Amino acid sequence: MAGAPHLLVVDAPYYTEISNNLMDGVKAVLNQAGATHDYITVPGVLEIPAAVSMAINSDKNYDGYIVIGCVIRGETTHYEIVSNESARAIMDLSVNYNLAIGNGIQTVENEAQAWARAKVCEKNKGGGAAQAALEMIALKKSLNS
Repeated sequence: MAGAPHLLVVDAPYYTEISNNLMDGVKAVLNQAGATHDYITVPGVLEIPAAVSMAINSDKNYDGYIVIGCVIRGETTHYEIVSNESARAIMDLSVNYNLAIGNGIQTVENEAQAWARAKVCEKNKGGGAAQAALEMIALKKSLNS
């Protein structure tokens, strides 16, 4: 990695306004760090790991990845499947391919929790995911030098 880090942000904007707030946090942290990014959307959180996998096997060269989205518990077991399988697949990608990934996928009980985590002026989990990705990029760089 030479110069400013270049990241891919993968967003599953099922809850558009929540994703927009998460992305506001991501952009603020990346801008402050002088990092650049590409942005893509996917239909849902379960598609995020596949998009990252496609990106690492593409002609594009990213120093790291940020994944954002929101899963709100409903009345069925779908919440557990989406939450667990997306987290597992993202972890598998980071470990198996030595990737710097900031995971900003919110898995919450209700919309109020989602908003508290998405808003930059509250928990700013989008910014936290961006910061985590940048720190992992720096760690990877320091270990490879």
